[in-house]
Amino acid sequence: MIPNLNHQENIKQDTFSFIKALSESDYSGEIAKSYASRLAAATDNSVYQCLPQAVIFPKSTQDIVAICQLAQSAEFEDIRFSPRGGGTGTNGQSLTNDIVLDLSKYMNNVLEINAEEGWVRVQTGVVKDQLNEYLKPHGLFFSPDLSTSNRATIGGMISNDASGQGSLIYGKTSDHVLALTSVLIDGSVLESKPLTALDLIDQVERQDSIGAIYRQVIDTCETQLQNIEDTFPKLNRFLTGYDLKHVYDHETGTVDLTRILCGAEGSLAFITEATLHVQPIPTYRTLFNIKYDSFQSALQNAPFLVKANALSVETVDSKVLNLAKQDIVWHSVKDLISDVPGQVLDGINIVEFAEADETIQQQKIDALIVMLDGLIENKQAGVIGYQICSDLADINRIYGMRKKAVGLLGKADSRAKPIAFAEDTCVPPENLAEYIIEFRQLLDDKGLHYGMFGHVDAGVLHVRPALDLCDPEQEKLMREISDKVVALTAKYKGLMWGEHGKGFRSEYGPDFFGNELFTELRKIKTVFDPHNRVNPGKICTPIDSTESLVSVDAAKRGTFDRQIPIQVRESYAQALDCNGNGLCFNYDTKSPMCPSVKVTRDRVHSPKGRAGLMREWLRQLANNDIDILQLESDLYAGKNASIFTKFKNTLAKRGGEYDFSHEVMEAMQGCLACKACSSQCPIQVDVPTFRSRFIHLYHDRYLRPVKDYFIAYVEQYAPLMGKMPRFFNFFTGLKVTSALTEKVVGMVDIPQLSSPTLKTALQDNDIVEFDLGKLQALSKEEREQYVLVVQDPFTTFYDADVVRDLFLTIKKLGFKPVLLPFKPNGKPQHIKGFLTKFAKTAEDSAAFLNQMAALDIAMVGTDPAMVLCYRDEYKQALGEKRGEFNVQLFQEWLKPRLSGEAKTSQNSHFYLLGHCTEKTAEPTSGNDWATIFSHFGGTLSNVAVGCCGMAGTYGHDAGKLADSKAIYSLSWEAEIAKHDRAQCLATGYSCRSQVKRIEGETLKHPVQALLTLL
Repeated sequence: MIPNLNHQENIKQDTFSFIKALSESDYSGEIAKSYASRLAAATDNSVYQCLPQAVIFPKSTQDIVAICQLAQSAEFEDIRFSPRGGGTGTNGQSLTNDIVLDLSKYMNNVLEINAEEGWVRVQTGVVKDQLNEYLKPHGLFFSPDLSTSNRATIGGMISNDASGQGSLIYGKTSDHVLALTSVLIDGSVLESKPLTALDLIDQVERQDSIGAIYRQVIDTCETQLQNIEDTFPKLNRFLTGYDLKHVYDHETGTVDLTRILCGAEGSLAFITEATLHVQPIPTYRTLFNIKYDSFQSALQNAPFLVKANALSVETVDSKVLNLAKQDIVWHSVKDLISDVPGQVLDGINIVEFAEADETIQQQKIDALIVMLDGLIENKQAGVIGYQICSDLADINRIYGMRKKAVGLLGKADSRAKPIAFAEDTCVPPENLAEYIIEFRQLLDDKGLHYGMFGHVDAGVLHVRPALDLCDPEQEKLMREISDKVVALTAKYKGLMWGEHGKGFRSEYGPDFFGNELFTELRKIKTVFDPHNRVNPGKICTPIDSTESLVSVDAAKRGTFDRQIPIQVRESYAQALDCNGNGLCFNYDTKSPMCPSVKVTRDRVHSPKGRAGLMREWLRQLANNDIDILQLESDLYAGKNASIFTKFKNTLAKRGGEYDFSHEVMEAMQGCLACKACSSQCPIQVDVPTFRSRFIHLYHDRYLRPVKDYFIAYVEQYAPLMGKMPRFFNFFTGLKVTSALTEKVVGMVDIPQLSSPTLKTALQDNDIVEFDLGKLQALSKEEREQYVLVVQDPFTTFYDADVVRDLFLTIKKLGFKPVLLPFKPNGKPQHIKGFLTKFAKTAEDSAAFLNQMAALDIAMVGTDPAMVLCYRDEYKQALGEKRGEFNVQLFQEWLKPRLSGEAKTSQNSHFYLLGHCTEKTAEPTSGNDWATIFSHFGGTLSNVAVGCCGMAGTYGHDAGKLADSKAIYSLSWEAEIAKHDRAQCLATGYSCRSQVKRIEGETLKHPVQALLTLL
């Protein structure tokens, strides 16, 4: 039995007093001080880990003013803060052991737009892609691009002066910031924009902190003019420090403090609002995917491509390409980056042209085609082929793959994982090829594996060497490589931090700037933040401070993870391998990725948050000398804690006894177990798998709620109730029954059993009954005409019409369907962590299905979640004992069997709203259905939606009802409203149940719509 884990890192007394005083003030935001909340903010996309004292979620600029004003009290003078946006930084920019100010949860609104003048005003918690979605109807977009655009906030982009693909034309974030609203640590509100003449004089003459800031900035820029010109590199990228080169225009006398704040990494002030320049979306876009025989050839050919006046040139090496080929993302781009017959494809350059004028666009395209054809014909520059795409959807798919490549580099089967610490070096593009030769030699000499890609047009290279930071010696190697890369970039007149900020690499700042100029940076820090209270240790410290800058030697995730035994780390790799890339924070409501974090906006309820809690839980168990793998083995062997012990522990829990396991359990209970994370996450963090293992262990210490049994045993009682559906429907339909079920069991909206039953429905339609002997007697040719239908509890007993229509459809297609005897699948047991019982259920069902598979007759299941359980959870539970049986989804079975000419169009148009598990685990599913419908004269469009919010039984949990309906409203509600309900289709039983509950109408399964076409 797991022990009580009563250890938690206590909040310091002054911090506790501060948040108590804040909660009693006019502050209207949220304060999170639970250990789970603090852990969720303890990591980002870097290798570092810093546990904050608390996390504060302000709702307005005024809230931040209130925080800073309260912090001016003498009793709170040691309280420090670090602003945080999307938490996607790769160098720990927002990590702190003090208080985190998270602007992403509430301060995420677009405030104002002026399309005619080309600007928009936003709160800085707005996500970049969210902003562009808002701008799209106006024909505008915010152009700085980055791979984390679906979760990175505008505030983070400003703080890191972010840029990415297309920066040669579009520039950096700072090039598009027109004005900023910021709060200084003394509570003053700084409104910054370009100022000249009288406006500037007014600010300079102010006798407050803002006046001091203007005076110091002007003094530094005037006295250090030549030093700034000599030191700041001549690069497309900025070095994140304080942008002394652009803050003061000596010719016009203009001072623009936004340039100081851009790239300051939140070390000067809290930026709450931004006015941004936006521009027209290009009318014409074309992408070239140019293929090379080596990565070096791709790099050396890049300057040639830049001369073609392209918007961008992006390079990807073979390692990244091969990782992409193993990921769900590849199915969307494989036709756009096909192999070249007889050639080895070891690198590509992705070249984009984007213009408003079609003639200019075509001239550029034609010119590049001529040049590439010449190179291929003459076998020059390593070019072996190219493909062109001008379809916007195809272009977006290519960039989707390229963006996901950042996370894919973190995926590795070995203990050494590609990590970010020297991943954004920048040198002048003309030096890049030679620089990379030396860089690769440095890594090769250490025997390290790595992948490379980057913005070669700007000289930026993304390299992530594979290291195991659980090994102290490899952590030392990280320091050694960091030092050598700094020296190497300096040799080629570049920067180590060309795109992703300094963060914990701030220690290299003094050597880069030189003592005189670095002292000026410290003076600027002093007038903004005299006592080092705003993101302390980043960029520089105030002039009188004796505190050190943060260092690459700081505590890392590996520091904590190495406390977990190797065998446990390997067993729980679905959690431990999370590298913090944050793709699970994807703001897009039409993405299936993690609906729980979308609806709660609480990072604890994300795959990253849950993985972090699991890591800490395993660490604490290890530090208590608990062998978690042995405990699991004991449970499978029937060695359970007694009911009395569980009862006693549960009473202590209800009495308020702290156990960190309770915080982990709360996070796990918020998971819908949709499994989108297991395929959408580039690292394939699999929350439902480690969630079930955790729940299994947790409930060996604590009693289970009644609803767990109600759900887990549905496959046992549904067949019994299904024999008398009218009888049970009468009682379950009574209001008093519903009220009691909600109060006693904790479940709501229990569905009605099918009446007539499936058995009756099939008898009325002359269906062949199951007879093993007769099936075994069939010849090989006869067996090809049969289909074995595998039952599941939900469609068989609660949605029998679907199964009936499945049989009728199979018959209409000329095949003979046979209903297999009902065998429990076990999915409900797995979801609720009854893993011992699930293993037995899976073993029994697998034995039966393997027996059926020996008949060599196709097996088809109706509900995707249940069918896919055979492929995933069964494999995990049984390993090789699972056998080789294959239960197919209907469209998987039918598509290869389509033959003959397609039918004439019947003007029947349908819309498919896919099941989360199905479309993420089997991404071709929607297109397979579209192909089938087209063959039979219908048209089917796949509708982009996220989760419906039902997710099996999640939506029937009384405590989750509000969240379930809120998730439905994120994407399903609007899409259902757009179409005639009779044309809307859903493969998932839970999806159809949710629509019926909320909309009062039942959607058809695609099989039922197909039947109307036959």
